[in-house]
Amino acid sequence: MPSPQYDRVDRLILEHLQRFGRTPNNELADAVGLSPSACLRRTKALEEAGLIAGYRAELDQRSLGLGLTVFVALKVERHSRETSQSVEDALKAIPAVVACHVVSGEADFFLEAVLPDLSAYEEVLLDHILAIPRVIDARTTFAIRTVLTRGPMPLDDWPNRRRSPRTSG
Repeated sequence: MPSPQYDRVDRLILEHLQRFGRTPNNELADAVGLSPSACLRRTKALEEAGLIAGYRAELDQRSLGLGLTVFVALKVERHSRETSQSVEDALKAIPAVVACHVVSGEADFFLEAVLPDLSAYEEVLLDHILAIPRVIDARTTFAIRTVLTRGPMPLDDWPNRRRSPRTSG
């Protein structure tokens, strides 16, 4: 099955939606130079292709009383697919964890968590993170100030950029 072809207009749609996700279709169409029906058709195709993973509101962390951001490097024992999956599942169940990556280097997992304060972090660390079987070490870095979060994906050279094959997990 041939891979879909994307062009400059598709890139414009993606760039616009990253910055202004709530844009009504008619305004999006004007912004990218398409008719509303053509714009909607392209947007739906980008969603179906998995390029648009979803839509959500970006909330203000401090206004919600979540003034502490921490980054935690986790080390696990007995590396295996089973260990990785069980740790991933346990981390996904912790509401304070907002991002998690499997990494190489000194750590095995790198996660970001947001919490109200240091005492809430202590509880999450001791009662949840360190309670995960096979987690043997946690190193925490505290954010002093956030400069940028969830910035738009760099699409300057897309779709001409060479794509690597996706792996299923």
